[in-house]
Amino acid sequence: MENSIPEDHRSGFVAVIGKPNVGKSTLINNYLGQSVVPVSPRAQTTIRRQLGILTLPHAQVIFVDTPGIHKPQHKLGERMNLAAQMAMDDAEVLLVIFDMSQPPAEEDARVAEDVLALSNQIPTLCALNKMDTLSSADVDTRTHSYREMLPEVEIFPISATRGDNCEVLLQQMIEYLPQGPRYYPEDALTELFERDIAADMIRASCLQLLRDEVPYCIAVRIDAYKERNQHGAYVKATLFVERESQKGIVIGKKGRMLREIGTLARKEIEAMSGRKTYLDLKVSVLPRWRNDESAIQRFGYSKPKY
Repeated sequence: MENSIPEDHRSGFVAVIGKPNVGKSTLINNYLGQSVVPVSPRAQTTIRRQLGILTLPHAQVIFVDTPGIHKPQHKLGERMNLAAQMAMDDAEVLLVIFDMSQPPAEEDARVAEDVLALSNQIPTLCALNKMDTLSSADVDTRTHSYREMLPEVEIFPISATRGDNCEVLLQQMIEYLPQGPRYYPEDALTELFERDIAADMIRASCLQLLRDEVPYCIAVRIDAYKERNQHGAYVKATLFVERESQKGIVIGKKGRMLREIGTLARKEIEAMSGRKTYLDLKVSVLPRWRNDESAIQRFGYSKPKY
């Protein structure tokens, strides 16, 4: 209830940015305590803006999970970078994440440059993720390397999977948020509908199981998302690829790969929704959809409106 919110309640948007595959989505899911944002070991699992809403007695932190900042190869890539940039422009706090298991690379420098352009205007924090993969000495060395790129920004070595230092980082984010009301209901975790999250989880399963360029050419359209009373949910989806040869790879010999994708995605959807799910997948070809503005729009990767 509104009158239960303390006078010093803080709220606002935290834009979570970084190059692809540094652990942005993993960290947000860690804070939410539930898999709401799709995760896979492959880069560019997140290709559109998504909110993760954490409501605490004294604060509501609205994480904006953004696509990884990268050098775009097609119109979809350009739109992904635009979504990240607009999230940064409108945030109350910037949280930039680097993968400290690797030394700083060209893409990291590009992210740091974008952050530096805004860090004097917006409170900014830096998380160096995957500290659990390094020795203490290597953590110190890598921290120094990344501090050279962002000398004025407070840095937190963390492990998004194990939870190291995540609570300390969260408390600092909350301190930087302005005082304000709750923008979303107390039980809200995201602004997306379940069908949209399901589409992202199916695509994440493709990224995890397929190799080379094939999974990056896949778009997912949810054709049906129906409740079947005590039998759970029925989800029907079409996976679009750009070439006929890719269709054969996604289906696999005797349909084996498509079944594996369906099994993995179904488990993730069930964990997200909390009920049994029957998942029906098919594959279709839509040539060069990543450079087709109308197709990008139809698949839900619309231009950010915020």
